[in-house]
Amino acid sequence: MGESTCIFCRIGAGEIPAQFLHQDDTVMAFRDISPKAPTHVLVVPREHILSLAHITGDHGPLLGHMIEVLNQVASAEGLSGRGYRVIANIGADSGSEVDHLHLHLMGGRRLGSMG
Repeated sequence: MGESTCIFCRIGAGEIPAQFLHQDDTVMAFRDISPKAPTHVLVVPREHILSLAHITGDHGPLLGHMIEVLNQVASAEGLSGRGYRVIANIGADSGSEVDHLHLHLMGGRRLGSMG
């Protein structure tokens, strides 16, 4: 799947609507359309990067900004004091459905064990 068919690239280009919680030149955060928790937000770079496995040293500032945005959204959603989960899936066995780097921010209830 290339950038022209990537759903996250299309969301970033305004071709597909999303419920945005944050947008800037490098990162966007929007609600997952199939939430697995009361709060389920995706934090996505605008740059088409396949996954964390494709990160290089040059991506350090971008990753830092993604975490900063994630923490700001978590605070705005009232999750900071209660706790939340951050997930990044890599590859087919992880259950990843979109080949574009994204962080899942999940919370709003006590989350079960990952095991």
